[in-house]
Amino acid sequence: MSQTSSYPLLVTGASGHFGQRVLEHLVHTLKVPANQIIATSRKPESLAAWAALGVTVRSADFDDTASLRNAFAGAKRLLLISTDALDRPGHRLEQHQNAVAAAQAAGVQHLVYTSMPLPEDSPLLIAPDHAGTEKALAASTLPGWTVLRNHWYFENLFMSLPSALASGQWYSAAEDGRVAYIARDDLARAAATALASDTSGKRTLTLSGAQAFTTAEIASLVSAAVGKPIQVVPVPLEGLVQGMVGAGLPEPLARVFASFDTNTAAGRVAELSGDFKALTGTDPQPFAAWLEAHKAALAGA
Repeated sequence: MSQTSSYPLLVTGASGHFGQRVLEHLVHTLKVPANQIIATSRKPESLAAWAALGVTVRSADFDDTASLRNAFAGAKRLLLISTDALDRPGHRLEQHQNAVAAAQAAGVQHLVYTSMPLPEDSPLLIAPDHAGTEKALAASTLPGWTVLRNHWYFENLFMSLPSALASGQWYSAAEDGRVAYIARDDLARAAATALASDTSGKRTLTLSGAQAFTTAEIASLVSAAVGKPIQVVPVPLEGLVQGMVGAGLPEPLARVFASFDTNTAAGRVAELSGDFKALTGTDPQPFAAWLEAHKAALAGA
């Protein structure tokens, strides 16, 4: 498949943080012509600036397969960014299955999907959504697909670190498990590269940072950078859940977030891979560089 025959390229969830960075990399890093890009969103009005550049903007509802077929019409390669539907178990998987079915019906030639490391039999409560989507791709009649098993963003640390820096304590059930964090922008670049390439066939890539860290190591590095002490306080899983509930989080969502620690303790997000560099030709951003750029925001300054 030649480069030109792989156009148009379609990005779902294009108004989100990740989708916005994918569009940036498609247009500015990879120099894909804007008129060869389709961007879909539940909020198409938020993509007006991209429409002004020549990107085709369409509305897409992942709960409506017919609307997805219309949104995906004409696309040759499609990036399915996993949705943010964590409100009820299985909902996100249904949405992804709708998208795969719509992509088939629309004649999409290659689908790129943002998954997670080791989704099968994972203690992470959202893992079945990813495992199920990978199964849906494998069972589909799509000519080709690329699964990007994305490690956790550095940016996810914003969910824990500001409060830990404010109180001096970071409650964790991750034990000595390590996380091979990677910058969200790096993963967006990888997704854009996979989408814009002329690769055919079926492949699964694991995209990690260059180093895996324990919670204690992250705490030490952040503490030194910001100049505030952080003590990691080990707690059992149930204690972590109840602490989140006490802070105002609904219990079902608290259990989802706490299961990230369980997954880390089980060693399921520690794998280092060279797939990012093989795909993009660049090294992932080191944590030290990311931390230097974001330390003020982490400290609430």
